[in-house]
Amino acid sequence: MISRIFIFLVIIILCHPAYATILLDRVIAVVNKEVITWSELYKMMEYEAEDRIKELTEEERMKLFKEYEALFLEQLIDLKLQIQEAKRLGYGVTPEEINEAIENIKNKYLLTDSAFEESLKNEGLTFEEYKERLSEQILLSKFINRQIRSKIIISDEEIKKYIETNKENIDGDEAFRIRLIFFKKPENEEDKRKIEEKTHLIIQKLKEGEDFSILAREYSEDTSAKIGGDLGFVKRNLIAKEFIDVLSRMKKGDFSEPFWTENGLHIIKLEEKVSGQKVEEIEENMREQVVEAKFLNKYKDYIRGLREKARIEIRL
Repeated sequence: MISRIFIFLVIIILCHPAYATILLDRVIAVVNKEVITWSELYKMMEYEAEDRIKELTEEERMKLFKEYEALFLEQLIDLKLQIQEAKRLGYGVTPEEINEAIENIKNKYLLTDSAFEESLKNEGLTFEEYKERLSEQILLSKFINRQIRSKIIISDEEIKKYIETNKENIDGDEAFRIRLIFFKKPENEEDKRKIEEKTHLIIQKLKEGEDFSILAREYSEDTSAKIGGDLGFVKRNLIAKEFIDVLSRMKKGDFSEPFWTENGLHIIKLEEKVSGQKVEEIEENMREQVVEAKFLNKYKDYIRGLREKARIEIRL
């Protein structure tokens, strides 16, 4: 009798949806001693693609995630490595810093406490999950700024050389400093759909505050990808009409929605806009471009170094 009751209870437990989820979960990677589970990766992809997947069926959602799981897993591994290294070096985040960041976000978007909680609910996050995610972002910001950005040194000679190289693009007329994420025009509709899905993910990341230059380096198919998509200052009369139409609706710091031209799909960020009368003020902006290019190279090398020292096992 006892054995029958026990078996009956086990069957009930195994048939419970919550247990089924745990049962189907699996370890898909180990980063040093920290595991990454399939459900963790799935949750990350679901959060990043939240706007895109609202109207999809479960089958369509799983198909989309399957296409991108390897790419997202690499990003999650890099994230784990940086957090592990930041903690090893003694970086931390206080409750006061998290609370201040939350208050700043609510003030920026004019959200009441209830409206803020509702927005988290719509994103499928609890308040504690959001605080954990925010804590990681603050930790990474500290870590990257102090370990990489603060150590970048630019000489006057480098600035002078860069200005001379790019001078023809900024003399006289109105000029725009632009960053670009570009995908080549595909040959069929299926590939076009995949590219548009990818750009939706990128836009979501940008809305969450991720660095345009890092995303450009990671995704863009343009030759400028290696320097964070930085096209430098370009005169208005050298810019295609489709770009001018988009730029005319943008302010400094804005990024565009994806738009097609005959060459492919573009996302642009307006870093700076200057007139011919203000060209003498551009040197500092040139310095920022040189600093950003150096930062991206050092950031890439730093991540490569973390990977070389780490024990990474992928089980996808």
